[in-house]
Amino acid sequence: MTDAPLLAAARRDNPEDLVPVWFMRQAGRSLPEYKKVREGITMLDACTMPDLVREITMQPVRRHDVDAAIFYSDIMVPVKAAGLDLDITPGIGPQIAQPIRSRADLDRLPELTPDMIGYIAEAVGLVVDELGGPESAKPLIGFAGAPFTLASYLIEGGPSKDYARTKALMVSDPDLWHDLCARLAQISQVFLQVQVAAGARAIQLFDSWAGSLPAQDYQRYVMPHSAGVLAALGETGVPRIHFGVGTGELLPLLGQAGADVLGVDWRIPLDEAARRVGPAYALQGNLDPALLGAPWAVLAERVRDVIRAGAAADGHIFNLGHGVPPTTDPTVLTRIVELIHTEGPELRRAARATAADQLERTHP
Repeated sequence: MTDAPLLAAARRDNPEDLVPVWFMRQAGRSLPEYKKVREGITMLDACTMPDLVREITMQPVRRHDVDAAIFYSDIMVPVKAAGLDLDITPGIGPQIAQPIRSRADLDRLPELTPDMIGYIAEAVGLVVDELGGPESAKPLIGFAGAPFTLASYLIEGGPSKDYARTKALMVSDPDLWHDLCARLAQISQVFLQVQVAAGARAIQLFDSWAGSLPAQDYQRYVMPHSAGVLAALGETGVPRIHFGVGTGELLPLLGQAGADVLGVDWRIPLDEAARRVGPAYALQGNLDPALLGAPWAVLAERVRDVIRAGAAADGHIFNLGHGVPPTTDPTVLTRIVELIHTEGPELRRAARATAADQLERTHP
């Protein structure tokens, strides 16, 4: 078995029943040390400063003893690097100066080349060195935004509640839509390939807003582009995590797009997710982030419930069902990690034994 529990779980090769844990958005806004080093520095500027990226990426690893680092960046960084005029407004999100809504607009977005993001490769190398090198027990996870989620920001001009412009363009001008998504897929692919080449040992493709789509539209307009990104990364041999919010009805399709690990939000339990997708995937998730403010005794039992439900999959990576809220008490995350490391294997083995006993009684 590999020395990295997260990689073992991702590859469903985990005979010791370890339950690795990391948290989406663990690097950042809930940590006082993050706020201190980011003071006076914009988000996009911070993402281009390798020493600062290394420090921010490593802060939660040092504090919480999580089983992986997630590279500190933003899904809009490669789009900005490719030349699109955008900014990230605190408390609001990405703001696109001139949204992409026509063929002429798309022509303003060139392809991304590795030389445009040399600072990303440098930062990844610094993080990998601090983690202990390319064979460290704590791997670095690289990430990128998926084409649909990136397109939604570029078309809407910023965050949206209903993605009305995005969906309208998707169905009314499918040629432009597919060309835009193909360009964004190229950008995300290069962004991920640079991270892997520099030492990232797993990747996560965030299709944060794909859950806004019905399955038939996802399959027709979105899945081919995400599949292209994931196929290219599959050639590197690193495990591929595919995550979206509200994607319970899309999970089988997210898997078919090329994932090794399916990220599941909090809306369905992991044993139900395992039933929907079958045994070919590891699962990641899925504690509701809103529960992090609950009394510890209540929260701890919910953590145990997630571990028990995750035992239905051959590999389970504990995470939240979305990112760490900015108001989270960091000590709570540390306690969750301690609980998982202490109780996780036993809880997982017990749940798997119970499931096997029930199957035997049902089908003697």
